[in-house]
Amino acid sequence: MKRFWSKLKEPYLDEKCLQDDLGEGNIIFVGSSIDLFAENIPSRWISKVLEYCHKYPRNTYLFQSKNPARFKEFLEEFPEKTILGTTIETNRDYDLSRAPQPIERAKAFKEIKEMKKMVSIEPIIDFDVEEMVEIIRECNPYFVSIGADSKGNNLPEPNANKVRKLIEELGRFTQVKVKDNLYRILR
Repeated sequence: MKRFWSKLKEPYLDEKCLQDDLGEGNIIFVGSSIDLFAENIPSRWISKVLEYCHKYPRNTYLFQSKNPARFKEFLEEFPEKTILGTTIETNRDYDLSRAPQPIERAKAFKEIKEMKKMVSIEPIIDFDVEEMVEIIRECNPYFVSIGADSKGNNLPEPNANKVRKLIEELGRFTQVKVKDNLYRILR
């Protein structure tokens, strides 16, 4: 199962965004529409974005990547109020993207000890409960967000009982945030 990548455009750094007033006391999902830490993003762009965030130290910044190994390159540059996130949709190997497999992401993510972290399980893809729970536990997330495929990609989804069990088990050691689109599966 492969996704189609022909629609993707070349990434670019929109310098105009580095002039926005970010205010204070906000939670800002930085690069919500692009993986800022993907291999094809120049390090100088990442450093520029992180430097800009430092100008607004009263905000909290969420950086999420399917390439969390690259976070390590910038650990000294992240603002003080940072949450790092990665996506772990399953514990199984499915060929769904050009990103590292979820297991590889989890291995890299659990090595980051000094930062507050979150895990996104979206879109949730069929998994093995015990293995999935253990992978997430090893990442030591502050919270986990779970959502379903909302783009109609016909991904292999778990059944409602399996999702309920996952939520229950994760709730034993972290906060679980259920996205509205997951209720389609939970019915």
